Amino acid sequence: MSKIKYIDLFCGAGGFSEGFHLVGKYKPILAIDNFRPAAQTFKANFPATTVLLEDIKEVTKQTLEEILGDFSNIDMVIGSPPCEPFTGANPRREKNPIDRLYKDPMGQLTLHFIRLVGIIKPKIFIMENVPAIMENGLEHALRVEFRRVGYNKIYFNVLKAEDCGSPSHRVRVFISNIQLKPKKVSKRIRVIDALKDLPEPGSRFPPNHDPPPPLPIRKLKRISRLKWGNALIYYEGAKRRLPNLIRLDPYKTAPTVLGSSRFIHPFENRFLTVREQARLMGFPDTFVFFGGRDEQYNMIGEAVPVPLAKAIAEYVLEVFEEV
Repeated sequence: MSKIKYIDLFCGAGGFSEGFHLVGKYKPILAIDNFRPAAQTFKANFPATTVLLEDIKEVTKQTLEEILGDFSNIDMVIGSPPCEPFTGANPRREKNPIDRLYKDPMGQLTLHFIRLVGIIKPKIFIMENVPAIMENGLEHALRVEFRRVGYNKIYFNVLKAEDCGSPSHRVRVFISNIQLKPKKVSKRIRVIDALKDLPEPGSRFPPNHDPPPPLPIRKLKRISRLKWGNALIYYEGAKRRLPNLIRLDPYKTAPTVLGSSRFIHPFENRFLTVREQARLMGFPDTFVFFGGRDEQYNMIGEAVPVPLAKAIAEYVLEVFEEV
């Protein structure tokens, strides 16, 4: 079988695509994102892929034809529209769930993912987001929108990243026209397993492993008293207070890595390096991140965990001919 050709919308740094790349039977033809450091990062790690730095709202059928010519040979579309309009971690999300999709300008980007799927007409599409995108009428609304562009069977596949070998907890829904049943690992990966064998921060390899900035004395004292699993601060989410600056428990899977999250090293009184954070999401050490330090942390936190993406890619490969 020839390689499965796909387009990655809202590609970010490329965690979703990296999982497909590791399987080896896929070819990313085009990736689109409007965040320059993400586009630079994707291009550096997938140099053969055309990367378009563009607002997805401006991407039309004509745009795709100009870049790809005939795109009828595109087998699949994957992507991760922003989850901020839907997630409970956002205290400013719209009160009415339907407004999160149709009124919030960022929520409307999900509709643009569906619009482009309707234009490309791939054999398979997979859209990743938070499970809250299924709340209170949203699931029905999404089914209606996908039906409008020609896809009548829609599956809301709720998956846990740690079940598929990710060293950090993450529950996400993968909305697709096929049911996804990725293989689960027999043993979950702990923080100590993920961070082992890394050299001291500042070593020449791996990249993105620079020492974190020194902490103020007062914060350093507070961190030094922090026990495994405890947080230094809490912030208000939409429904509850959420922890941040957690000292990682080395003998457990890490908490969910978010764009805004920072972790304290389990054995040292410092933040994790970008590379250590990337390891918690299953990125290989050869994967390079561009942009400022905070932008790199954010891109990692917003990515699809690589082991979960790889497990999905392996499953899709098994069923592709049957779809």
